[in-house]
Amino acid sequence: MIMENSPATNGTLAAELPRRGPIGGPQPLPLRFFGHLISYIFHPLFIPVYVTAFLLYIEPYAFAGLDPRQKTFKLVSVFFNTTFLPGFAVFLMYRLKLIKSMYLQTQRERIIPYAVAMVFYFWVWYVSKNQTENPEIFKVFLLGTFLAVCATWMLNINSKISMHSTAMGGLMCFALLLSFNTQDPSGLYLAVAIFIAGLVCTARFLVSDHSRPEIYLGLASGIITQLIAYWL
Repeated sequence: MIMENSPATNGTLAAELPRRGPIGGPQPLPLRFFGHLISYIFHPLFIPVYVTAFLLYIEPYAFAGLDPRQKTFKLVSVFFNTTFLPGFAVFLMYRLKLIKSMYLQTQRERIIPYAVAMVFYFWVWYVSKNQTENPEIFKVFLLGTFLAVCATWMLNINSKISMHSTAMGGLMCFALLLSFNTQDPSGLYLAVAIFIAGLVCTARFLVSDHSRPEIYLGLASGIITQLIAYWL
């Protein structure tokens, strides 16, 4: 018979029950508003779209050979596969009572959505890597994003790793790799990425129930998976 305070019982409850609130305790309304706003704007599902839009419309040499119609199609394709389909899949799981909340508040609720996202992210990378017009930095980022989802899925077994900070780690590493592979020595893109990562991680400290190690682990996993994709 398993006692109420045994490790097995505690581990099961930790995976199934939502936590009580932010690690810093209740925050004033303006800080909560800021935290939620930043968390929504830089939701992990939006980061691949932001990076793609940046490469299409801001970085001058990435997709230099594409006309405006082709650029729009490329952006819509990435949005459909990395944002809409994973988000719609979570919505369906919620409606079918496979998960209790769209916010994926427990480790157990995150297992199936992560597995579904892995399929979509693998597909968009696999298709993109065979398209000759795509720059190498774009292919590396998509592969790193797929690997980040895989890493988050595995780390979720023992820790409710922060998806937001994982995405921010990937964004910072992308900006770092871009700085080394372009002729812009200013480091402006890297500085902006670090600033955004700082905002998002601060927001998660304010409004999420993640612990500090879970947020730092997310940053590390996002950086490492992008580096692995680059070395591959």
